[in-house]
Amino acid sequence: MAETSIADSTTGRDGAILAGLPAVRQWQEDFYRDLHRHPELSHQEHRTAGLVAEKLRESGIEVREGIGGTGVIGIIRAGEGPVVLLRADMDALPVQEATGLAYASTERAIDASGNEVPVMHACGHDVHVTCLLGASELLARHAEQWNGTVIALFQPAEEVGDGARGMVNDGLREAIPDVDVAMAQHVLPLPAGVVGTHRGPFLAAADSMRITVFGRGAHGSMPQAAVDSVVLAAMIVIRLQTIVSREVAAADTVVLTVGSIRAGTKSNVIGDRAVLELNLRTFDESTRTSVLNAIRRIVIAECQASDSPEEPEFELYDSFPLTVNDDEVTGRVHDAFARHFGARLHAMPQGAASEDFSDIPTALGVPFTYWGIGGIDEQHYRRAVQNGRVSQDIPVNHSPGFAPVIQPTLDTGTEALVVAALAWLAP
Repeated sequence: MAETSIADSTTGRDGAILAGLPAVRQWQEDFYRDLHRHPELSHQEHRTAGLVAEKLRESGIEVREGIGGTGVIGIIRAGEGPVVLLRADMDALPVQEATGLAYASTERAIDASGNEVPVMHACGHDVHVTCLLGASELLARHAEQWNGTVIALFQPAEEVGDGARGMVNDGLREAIPDVDVAMAQHVLPLPAGVVGTHRGPFLAAADSMRITVFGRGAHGSMPQAAVDSVVLAAMIVIRLQTIVSREVAAADTVVLTVGSIRAGTKSNVIGDRAVLELNLRTFDESTRTSVLNAIRRIVIAECQASDSPEEPEFELYDSFPLTVNDDEVTGRVHDAFARHFGARLHAMPQGAASEDFSDIPTALGVPFTYWGIGGIDEQHYRRAVQNGRVSQDIPVNHSPGFAPVIQPTLDTGTEALVVAALAWLAP
């Protein structure tokens, strides 16, 4: 579908603007390959930010740089009218790419802990950036077709959950006009060309917690002289499983995963401490609070039961807010998508993944919506469905094999941003 577009059959104002999509497509595909080949970790998006600012200026768009570190903002003005914020995230992940693509990443970088790691756009942020740049150019070159202001916001550090807050804390509100509505999208392991909306809670809140519990070290032959931190950690892991099964209502969705345990150095040495790292996903703030409280209660109780010599330590990090789509905004965007995409518009199910986008509209005090687009070759996806092996045969976000097909993914994402914005911008 590289040479055709859903927009080809669109009429009216949307069609007049999207008629320029073939010209945008000519640079978008190469731009995307370049971004994919040169990913950058969270808070290190210097090259990406520079390319984004340069492309915005080429399109005649007002640019503001350096907000939240590497954040970039493009402002497109077309007279009086609503102010629409469209956001794309820019950062990549410490993943070794295994797609086999000619433009696969071979980049390596130093992470926040000082370790050298491989880097890959394993979550599709390169798609998001490229689509928003394309939509910005189309809206800027056809400003006579609409009234209002579009803010194209390119955000750093989504993967670590603090990029949106970083932009807010660095003066985002003062750097842009007063916003009326905010919107964003994400490429997902669904058939390319598909668009999906969801009303209400869409993506989970996420909290990572590092827990350190203390024992008393001793020789492995003399456990009576020790408080065994390994046994203590094991009891905590087992008991934590009862939170979801016994303390959360069956109708509530909660995922609690202990992803890491580090304790001890040798088989015949009883270590004096253990470190557990866990991840929590919830869809309701009260449930989130109650589960976090339950985790602390259980850990403290198990430490007391083991006669731990010190109180446990808790560190909450990488917290992501709940993404709750506004009903009215989502309804208006859904209706616009229905007119434009027709049968390609799907209802998007709730997902346990997490996002920090909502920190921006929440801080600005405006409603928002967040939708998904597909990025998997349609025939490949159909074969996987027929074989009943979708989860096994389709690489998902954050996997070494995640590689959205260039088209119609870029066309669809670009069109979706333009159509959504125009649903708010006065003619």
